[in-house]
Amino acid sequence: MTNTFTNATADSTKHASSVPMRTAAVDAHGYTITGDADSIALYNTAIDQLLPFAPDVVDTAGSLATAPAPIPMGLALGAYLNLTSTNRDDLHLARTLHAALQQSTKNEREQLHERAIASWLGGSWSGAASILDELLIRWPNDVLALIVGHQLDFFVGDAQNLRDRPLRTLREMDPQHAHVPFVRGMAAFGLEESGHYSQALDFGLSAVGANCNDVWAVHAVSHAYEMLGQVDEGIRFMTDGGTKWEADNLFTVHLWWHLALFRLEAGQHDQVLGIYDANIHNTSSAGVPLEMVDASAMLWRLRLDEVDSGDRFAELAESWVPIARAEPWYVFNDVHATMAFVGAGMDSEARTLIDRLADSVDLNGTNAMMTAKIGLPASRAVLAHSDGRFDDVIAELMPIRRQLNAFGGSHAQRDVLQRTLLDAALRAGRYELARALTAERLSLRDTNVYSWVQRARALRALGDEPAAAAAAANADAHRLRFAGA
Repeated sequence: MTNTFTNATADSTKHASSVPMRTAAVDAHGYTITGDADSIALYNTAIDQLLPFAPDVVDTAGSLATAPAPIPMGLALGAYLNLTSTNRDDLHLARTLHAALQQSTKNEREQLHERAIASWLGGSWSGAASILDELLIRWPNDVLALIVGHQLDFFVGDAQNLRDRPLRTLREMDPQHAHVPFVRGMAAFGLEESGHYSQALDFGLSAVGANCNDVWAVHAVSHAYEMLGQVDEGIRFMTDGGTKWEADNLFTVHLWWHLALFRLEAGQHDQVLGIYDANIHNTSSAGVPLEMVDASAMLWRLRLDEVDSGDRFAELAESWVPIARAEPWYVFNDVHATMAFVGAGMDSEARTLIDRLADSVDLNGTNAMMTAKIGLPASRAVLAHSDGRFDDVIAELMPIRRQLNAFGGSHAQRDVLQRTLLDAALRAGRYELARALTAERLSLRDTNVYSWVQRARALRALGDEPAAAAAAANADAHRLRFAGA
């Protein structure tokens, strides 16, 4: 999630006067928590803000962390906010908060939070996720552990636990608790990423019905419509006024990206560029990796569709430079930085980044593993595509195309690499491969305009003009249907 926590400490007590006193040293789910009543109440407020990704959580976490006697769970919250940004620049504050947490008096549950943060800071993202699993087995309603564990499952591409972690909590939580719909929204995303699209829609729509500002549930529903190929339904869902996601949350850029993705599928390139300029990346953008990933992925898709994006790649690439020159921390970001660099014609910057990634694979930790397995070949493929070495793109991506989840992200996000492979097959004259790849794509999403267009190209090159004409007609029919949404 977007993180500006480092700017939130100037007025550390501004929320405290409005927080009701609590006499029992328990949190909102009845678990024992170390600290005074006012701080515990403020921590509960922070969790209420975190669930809908409300920006106020940043200030509230700052107040908790800079209190005269900060409580352990407040320090843990602050450390997690900095870690979930996936930005190496935020690690310094995460380490400072973790050091304070180490020195504090903690109960057993709080000690496990400290261990999870230590593991993550040490480079073991998967280890941190496992510790939070251990914690949630004993305290299944610890919502902070659930939210952070859910994000970690996403970062490392563990679709099964992305699904099962919130489902386990739902079984144990009081059905009347106000947090239940938000947990259902998390479960919706996990169900979608593990292929249970109809259940994902049911869970997600239920969560949105309970809280129209549950942006994570809105996100899950958008993913489900994307994977089902229901572009028109996705557009209507995001634009009919029944949800509240367009502003005033820490996830708004990614949700604008989802709407742009639907518009791209509908062939509405002018609308895609308008959304990009107004809501995805511009001069007032925060410059954080999680948002720049969306910008890179959208411009790269437009490039594959041969849509002129003007100077946008160059502007975006400049934002990536300081992040890409730092020591590698999260390779999913680095692959998208590579897209921006080659899109901007900054091939030397891309090569330098790839060399840095190659040097990092011998290090210990989750990111080194993800880099060696997926990130490095994916980055080399992006550069090869820019160089016109399309056989090299195929050589890099074909062996890993069914394992892309191993470096994080979602099905929708990782599809940019599948499209890169398909485009390379066509440009390399590997038309039978392109035909096979489009057959796979259309078997899952028969309404996918992009896949029909590419299939028509492959079939025409193979001399099957009647089948090519039929494929092109299917693309036109679906594009026309979606354009009316």
